[in-house]
Amino acid sequence: MGKKQDKAFVCTDCGADFSRWLGQCSVCREWNTVKEVRLGKRTVGRAPGYSGKRSAVQLLSEVDRSRAERISTGIAEFDRVLGQGIVCGSVVLIGGAPGAGKSTLLLQALANGANAGIPVLYVSGEESPQQIAERAYRLGLPADNIKMLAETSVEEICAVLDQEKPQIVVIDSIQVVHTSGSESAPGSIAQVRESAAALTQYAKETNTSIFMVGHVTKDHSLAGPMTLSHIVDAQVVLSSTDDARYRILRADKNRFGSVGELGFFAMTDTGLREVKNPSAMFLSRSGTSSSGSVVTVIWEGTRPLLVEIQALVTESQSGNPRRLAVGMDQNRIAMLLAVLAKHGGMATASDEVYVNVVGGIRIYETSSDLAAVMGIVSSLRDRVIPHDSLYFGEIGLSGEIRPVANGEARLKEAAKHGFRRAVIPRANAPKQAVEGLEIIAVSSLVEALEVFVG
Repeated sequence: MGKKQDKAFVCTDCGADFSRWLGQCSVCREWNTVKEVRLGKRTVGRAPGYSGKRSAVQLLSEVDRSRAERISTGIAEFDRVLGQGIVCGSVVLIGGAPGAGKSTLLLQALANGANAGIPVLYVSGEESPQQIAERAYRLGLPADNIKMLAETSVEEICAVLDQEKPQIVVIDSIQVVHTSGSESAPGSIAQVRESAAALTQYAKETNTSIFMVGHVTKDHSLAGPMTLSHIVDAQVVLSSTDDARYRILRADKNRFGSVGELGFFAMTDTGLREVKNPSAMFLSRSGTSSSGSVVTVIWEGTRPLLVEIQALVTESQSGNPRRLAVGMDQNRIAMLLAVLAKHGGMATASDEVYVNVVGGIRIYETSSDLAAVMGIVSSLRDRVIPHDSLYFGEIGLSGEIRPVANGEARLKEAAKHGFRRAVIPRANAPKQAVEGLEIIAVSSLVEALEVFVG
């Protein structure tokens, strides 16, 4: 019987493991990402995240749902992203660039929980208790009921948790904690994976809610193995807008709520303040009208959001015109330009085209197709789109305007912000008129262009 293997080779990008070193990962096809890791001792019969309690077979209708109760953070935008609050026994990974406000947001949430009589604990492995106390004082947070622990050993942390029995715990950060079950250095792939698995196991055993702070890489993705995302129940990322005045919290994974849900905050001297009307934040346009500017309504999570798209079409000074998109898929912009040339009769092959989503937000859905094309046409013809007009709809390769989800809710959001005219897909035309809003339904790109030209 062969000797049990005490090391493995793991891809730092996708988390795939191999029995030997490879120059190129055979799963994600990236080069020089396979690293050697030491395998720690593992208790027989217990896998990462296993609660240690054998469950009996039962009917789904008989499952006790009381463990799914939620605790409010006292911050409505934070609760929205989490799925209307913290689920007891859940593990949430929150990432973001340095200075984004991760620790500030969690400290504010802990202060609100402590004020409500919920036992909380802040575990810091990067900052000293004095630094945490100074931040709480600067933010004006009551620190009387917030317990603090400076520790990086998972075993010691769990021992303190057994003694203090908090209901909400913050681990800041998962990259600095370590467990004796792995011989690798803190921050390595094996340590991050084993530490997260041990803390998740503790959370499931004791019904304790744990927040793990994670670092991000240079491309703003969460650092660590991909298995870390599978271990946790929810993964959220806090990022800043281009002008650094606002913060956007996005749920990339959530077992208890909507994926893609957004929360908006303003960074102030007293911490993160909720933005009650994010559409107004992205619509702070100048009083001077200009060509290429158009407004659309996107759907983020469970609510509509008004955003401005700017387009610039200019004559190319070289033989290779550029197509650049910021906040949108660049390949989709190239496809829309081809549809515009084929079915709209407006070729831009010799022009440079730039498209930008104002405010630093990124659009992932296709409902902005019509707005992007109309912005390009507006810049190409140097014709201004009225401030009180908006466009939304998906454009197909044959030039048809396809319907999008939640069309009526988008129209009501537009009317609430003073828009008076909306060009939308014919299939999204509401049965009842929206007060104060003229609705123009179109079924093809040609019809939309005729409405714009007049």
